[in-house]
Amino acid sequence: MSYKVTMLAVLTATLLSPAAVALPGTANAQTNAGASTRTGAESSVARQSPQLVLEAMTPDVPREPTTEIRISGSFVNTGTQTVSGMRVRMHYSSQPFLRRADMEAYAGGQGLQPGAWRDERYLQPGTLAPAAKAPWEFVFTPQQRGISRFGVYPIMIEVIDAFGQQVAVQRTFVVYMPRGMKVPRTRLAMVMPIVDQPRRAVDEVFLDDTLPASMASGKRLDDLLRIAKDTSAAKNLTWVVDPALLDDARTLGAPYSVKVKDKIEKRSADASAAKWLADLRAALADSPVVATPYADPDVAALAHSGVDDSTGTAIEAAKRTGHETLGRDTLTTVNWPANGMIDYDGLDLLSKGGVDTVLLNEANLPLVTPSATTPDASTTLNSVNGPVTALVTDRALSETLDTDTSVAGAAVLNRQRFVAETAMIASEPGAVPRTVIAAPQRRWSPDPAYVTGLVKTASTLPWLAPATLDSVKRGKGVAPQRADLTYTDQNRREELAKPYMKSVRRVGRKADLTAAVTDAQDIDVFDLALLRLSSSAWRGRGDAAAPYVTQVGTAVDGRIRQVSITGNEQSPLRTLAGTNGEVPISVRNGLAGPGSRVSVRLKVTSERPRLLKIENYKDELTIMGGQNQTVRVPMTVLASGQTKVKVQLMTGDGRRYGTPVELTVRTTGYTGIALVIVGAAIVVLLAAVVLRILRRRGTRRVAAPAAPRRASAPAGNES
Repeated sequence: MSYKVTMLAVLTATLLSPAAVALPGTANAQTNAGASTRTGAESSVARQSPQLVLEAMTPDVPREPTTEIRISGSFVNTGTQTVSGMRVRMHYSSQPFLRRADMEAYAGGQGLQPGAWRDERYLQPGTLAPAAKAPWEFVFTPQQRGISRFGVYPIMIEVIDAFGQQVAVQRTFVVYMPRGMKVPRTRLAMVMPIVDQPRRAVDEVFLDDTLPASMASGKRLDDLLRIAKDTSAAKNLTWVVDPALLDDARTLGAPYSVKVKDKIEKRSADASAAKWLADLRAALADSPVVATPYADPDVAALAHSGVDDSTGTAIEAAKRTGHETLGRDTLTTVNWPANGMIDYDGLDLLSKGGVDTVLLNEANLPLVTPSATTPDASTTLNSVNGPVTALVTDRALSETLDTDTSVAGAAVLNRQRFVAETAMIASEPGAVPRTVIAAPQRRWSPDPAYVTGLVKTASTLPWLAPATLDSVKRGKGVAPQRADLTYTDQNRREELAKPYMKSVRRVGRKADLTAAVTDAQDIDVFDLALLRLSSSAWRGRGDAAAPYVTQVGTAVDGRIRQVSITGNEQSPLRTLAGTNGEVPISVRNGLAGPGSRVSVRLKVTSERPRLLKIENYKDELTIMGGQNQTVRVPMTVLASGQTKVKVQLMTGDGRRYGTPVELTVRTTGYTGIALVIVGAAIVVLLAAVVLRILRRRGTRRVAAPAAPRRASAPAGNES
């Protein structure tokens, strides 16, 4: 978590290198202030940086004044030279700490340190070669050290050399609680995250084959499963699970594909992944499980990039996937933002998605003024959708849960620190029942034995009561006043980078087109892929996420090309003879499977509308998968010539879909001069017809016969 001040580092400082041990000239200057010079032997010891390791401390909580407290460990010569004459001392105080802040200062070597010491003894063997180890042990009772009341007491172990110089120091705590004493129990909730990173870009293909390896014995995801199995009966655990991880495990349980370089390779089902998921389902059957939004997206980055819809989609996808993979409902009303940090922009997105509780870092909701007592974890924030409960994690307890036990002695130190911190909360003046929450980093790599032991220890401490996140209520008494949500410029810089989010938005806009033309679904084709791109796992890892963005972008482009205008390649030229005609345009839907039906609009425009006019046509098309549909677009020729017609598929809301297609249309109809010629011909024809008629009439007049004359009778015929 970004808020850590690394109390773990403070506690284990003396286990590390020269800077991690109190050497001559530093801590020992206080115990041997009279030494004004340093011999070669002293300098040699400083260069050797020996280790003082705390290996065991029992019991956790002595209840009787005569109970033996046993502290043991070893001194390791990690240098290259032999050392001798080393002595070990135990310092203590009979006065308990009054505040947790005093404990923190003491652990860091600041503040009041225990001055009294007892049981100084020489380490055996007296001479230690390089890499040699000398054991040590102290046994005492509370009564012998004047410890009589409930509280947390400092214990400091130091090693001094033959010159009285301190060469190593280790600080820890002893908790004493008299038998029969009762204190208000503090409700403790422990959060156990099972969160990974996306392994797929699109649903069908993994970008690598590393997930099965991380589920193998002794690996991180297997360790988390072991903890879930070993603590399944614990009543104070809340598991936070990313459904995308469960979805990946489920996908691996069947034949799947992996991208290897530029090829897609088929893989057979992975039995280990299927078993991991089945075992996890069984281990979490009776525990409260909070589902992160699918792929654990960086909600703050989404809010600040204007990608508002993704958060609600991620919550819905988490609800569905969580139920499918775990066989039960999960809590999606509780959210744990990345690093436990959120501002009001992100809070509003979460509340719109149904979130009513957020788990936050104490740096996100700091106290207005320091308090002598530990505040209750619960407080209230106001969002655009109403009140939201904020549960604030405890930094010190979270650090003891999330510790690196590979450092020698770290497990014992941090376990004892956990006992001391919780006891200090219960012993604070005016203590009242309250809730505290411990939460490690979400992508932690825990030591199963250490975490399981810590959970079991918590269940036995007489001042603790188990609690889960969904059961947390406001504590009694007046809660310390917290400041408003604190979200700094540094917090903004830790989000997914702006250039990266720009590339995600660009792919998202294209993916929206594919959703706009297909049948409405709860989860669209590329929604889960886009959520994987927005995962908080990519914070500070833009280079690692870039191949995922590329693959999703390629898949989106390929789906868009599946719905296209066809036939232009074979016959780009269309010819219209006459004053009007129809141009057939075919649209192909190459999609297959469920959700393959598309609804698109066809937009046809003329480059030269004065030459060619597009008339009304059916522009809405619904095409089943694997089918074509042809639209005959009527066009009117206004002049002869050649022009281009652009054909563009559109979504129902008017966005361009895919690449436009250009058709060339040649017009050869009777227009312009052709009409004049035809008109003149008609005039000539009419004139000829009239002339012929007139000629016929003239001919008839000339050719008409005269009236017949009566003939004279021949002579001789007269009577």
